[in-house]
Amino acid sequence: MLRQCGAHLSTIIWDYRGFLKEHVICDSASDTVIQLAQTHKPKPDPNGLVFGTVFTDHMLTIGWILEEGWQKPHIQPFGNLSIHPGCSALHYSVQLFEGMKAYRGPDSKVCLFRPKINMKRMLKSAHRACLPSFDGAELLECIRKLVEVDQDWVPHSDSASLYIRPTFLGTEPTLGVKKPSKALLFVILSPVGSFFSTGAKPVSLLADSKYIRAWRGGTGDCKMGGNYGASIYAQNEAVDYGCQQVLWLYGDDQQITEVGTMNLFLYWINEKEEEELATPPLDGIILPGVTRQSILELARKWGEFKVSERYLTMADLRQALEENRVREMFGSGTACVISPVGRILYQGEVSLISTSGFPPLASRLLKELTDIQYGRTPSDWSYIV
Repeated sequence: MLRQCGAHLSTIIWDYRGFLKEHVICDSASDTVIQLAQTHKPKPDPNGLVFGTVFTDHMLTIGWILEEGWQKPHIQPFGNLSIHPGCSALHYSVQLFEGMKAYRGPDSKVCLFRPKINMKRMLKSAHRACLPSFDGAELLECIRKLVEVDQDWVPHSDSASLYIRPTFLGTEPTLGVKKPSKALLFVILSPVGSFFSTGAKPVSLLADSKYIRAWRGGTGDCKMGGNYGASIYAQNEAVDYGCQQVLWLYGDDQQITEVGTMNLFLYWINEKEEEELATPPLDGIILPGVTRQSILELARKWGEFKVSERYLTMADLRQALEENRVREMFGSGTACVISPVGRILYQGEVSLISTSGFPPLASRLLKELTDIQYGRTPSDWSYIV
């Protein structure tokens, strides 16, 4: 069964001087093809979901060829991809992805949370990876239609959601290290529950400057698969030490950057005896998280304490812990929303931050964010499907 929907997408055409020119091809929203699955998989119990292991009935695929531009978007039955063994995504990590969610509200309406920010970040990652540009608003419309087709997969639960994974690959069949002349953008959906096996319990961190997540001039501020694959070794070492995540440090002064795959926040009494919520600045090695931005905007709107984007070092944190000035520490991200930090293992010493459950500020932020995400609080951050 075929029907029409979709979006016209834009492409990058390289002229003879190597400069970029944006060209919107003629395919419009009505040119996107939807092929519905003939059979449907059973829906899982939302209380037993393991992150990223169950997938819905349909997926979105959009091909790109340098000489022709973007091809027609297709919403089709979920299935394996066919790519050449020599493509640049497999050999040189010419690849990127995004992470976003759809939530079901008490009125059964389905909403995405601030997806325009994801589209903006995805465009930035595409530029850094030398993959073609696209119209973020039109891609978002294609994603909306995909979620609409699989809306029955959005859990009827206030502790589960539908994870959305847009992915962009260089697919040119060559071993040459260059900008790809062929690419594939696809989107898959996965119903998810809690990201961490610990649930609401605080996570433990291994802080070790031996491994570096990102560096200035690199791709730490882009959402590329290579950033995550390269972190697995350090993550496994953290587990060997009885920790769940890595507290990533950077530079000779051991700046605190991120925690696992999350942005990091420190709620403390700072050196000037001010009550402060601080997070590392976006200087090229920090991923500009959507949840991070939302937390900063909420806290600044409250106006109850200082909110800063500033450098923090392990020396700052250790001194604050010794002087009992640390109130809370937590990570933030799309997958987990907010995850409190319980303890840190650093140079053989364990520092306790939170012993159980969600501390007050993390709880307040989590409630405000999830109330918006699940439609309990009206907000222009919600994008209705």
